[in-house]
Amino acid sequence: MSRLRDLLDSGRLTVVPGAANALTARVIEDCGFACLYVTGAGVANTHLGVPDIGLLGFGELVTHVSAIRSAVDLPLIVDADTGFGNPLNVRRTVRELERAGADAIQLEDQTFPKRCGHFAGKAVIPAAEMVTKIRAAVEARRSPDTLIVARTDARAITGLDDACARANRYHAAGADILFVEAPVSEAEIETIAAKVAGPKIINLVVGGATPMLPEQRLADLGFSIALHANLPLLAGLRGMQDALNLLRDTGSVAEDRIATWTERQRLVRRTEFDALDARYSVTVDEEARP
Repeated sequence: MSRLRDLLDSGRLTVVPGAANALTARVIEDCGFACLYVTGAGVANTHLGVPDIGLLGFGELVTHVSAIRSAVDLPLIVDADTGFGNPLNVRRTVRELERAGADAIQLEDQTFPKRCGHFAGKAVIPAAEMVTKIRAAVEARRSPDTLIVARTDARAITGLDDACARANRYHAAGADILFVEAPVSEAEIETIAAKVAGPKIINLVVGGATPMLPEQRLADLGFSIALHANLPLLAGLRGMQDALNLLRDTGSVAEDRIATWTERQRLVRRTEFDALDARYSVTVDEEARP
């Protein structure tokens, strides 16, 4: 059984930060988290410098997932947006992301191009169309331990009742984890917890539409995953801005407020790679052998 499925079956709330690149993933693993989320918004922001409006390409996402998988051993939940097309595209998306190292693949029911779940102006496809995409995803996975996450953005378009009904339809179609995006109150979060079957994600976005409830409250409601998809990105942005503004204004570096050289090298496993380099180095005697 997969470690991610073990986390779901534990009945406990798992806090899952998001990573937009392999270094952030290394930090998340080093801090002791049990799982991480490969954030499509974060990859679009950091790799392309653009908002989360559907500009990230399929190949770019696969490349990032592969790099993150090579860097960490944690289970990866991968944000695959709308699956990059119709059910046939979804099949390929699932196959390629699974091959790249995804443990769970998230698909959403927005139209393409999608928008951040906390942006205005979203639209959703018919629920029946999304059901076919979920079925295609379930059939495409090579391992039953690769989980399918079904996200609905219908709350902002057709209302909470429809969003919950959609999530349950997606669960019946084979989705392993359900994700109703952007509830706007504690009462709505309680409704999702009560009406949606199966393991559930709650997405906690600083500055977004959803209130930041305490972990214990979310656990009591029965959520399986509390997602903090862009918290590391926001923290990193503020840290860079503070350090660079200080450098611009004073010409000085506040060494006590940034990571050390040693810490940086530890996180990227310099000692490990030095040992490998030494192991594979050719000595003069070896070079002289016939």
